Amino acid sequence: MKRAAISKLIYQNIKDHKLQLKKQFLASRNQIGYFYLDALLPKEIALEIYNKFPNIAHTVERKSLREQKFTAYQMNAYDALLEEVVFAFQDKKVVQLISEICGIKELLPDANLYAGGISLMRKDSFLNPHLDNSHDKDRENWRVLNLLYYVSPDWKSENGGNLELWPHGLQKKQLRIESKFNRLVVMATHQNSWHSVSKITENQVRCCVSNYYFSKEPVLPSDVFHVTTFRGWPSEKLKDIILQIDNKIRSSVRYLFKKGIRENPHQYKK
Repeated sequence: MKRAAISKLIYQNIKDHKLQLKKQFLASRNQIGYFYLDALLPKEIALEIYNKFPNIAHTVERKSLREQKFTAYQMNAYDALLEEVVFAFQDKKVVQLISEICGIKELLPDANLYAGGISLMRKDSFLNPHLDNSHDKDRENWRVLNLLYYVSPDWKSENGGNLELWPHGLQKKQLRIESKFNRLVVMATHQNSWHSVSKITENQVRCCVSNYYFSKEPVLPSDVFHVTTFRGWPSEKLKDIILQIDNKIRSSVRYLFKKGIRENPHQYKK
């Protein structure tokens, strides 16, 4: 399928549920605004997308104290369907519709896929509580929305790999959103939008299509520039201290060098 056909399906389904999704986002906006929609695409299309995901051996591994996952962003190196579905979420009508739901004006999709594209997580993969980098690759626009579309069939909550939101901070109980097959999650990104992905406990692979939307203005007037900022889970006291030191070091580097010492390789170079 081509992206125009996929985006048309995405647009129509979101439009059909617009009032419900807007209500969900507004109800959570004072903490971390979010909404999710199940059965986003016809089941057979979602399964086809999943079946086209590359083998982990052909992806980029990210492994550190902060995270353990696999990413792919040079989309022309993989099956064409994956590029089509990634960019279907960047269709103007889809972007405008989500803008209306979330009440965020002049959303900008990211053709560079800066931290976007697709991701895979297998047994023992995780993503520690964190704030996403506040800006795009050129540090000109604010990162304001994170779109996650899950395509692993028969995924169960007990498998782990679920999205965790921390609307009341890391010392309060998190909100868990299951990485359910054919589910789209849209969440706001700002200086209070702490989120994580729980460790995967089963020998299965969680596959996700991800996009970010940017804007000239931040979600919160109080937002300030920050690098991707990691913390430990509440039970990880020592790790939390180490990650806070790591955050300060990386922030200092970005203070001295606006775009970092080297260009972030996680971007689609056509």
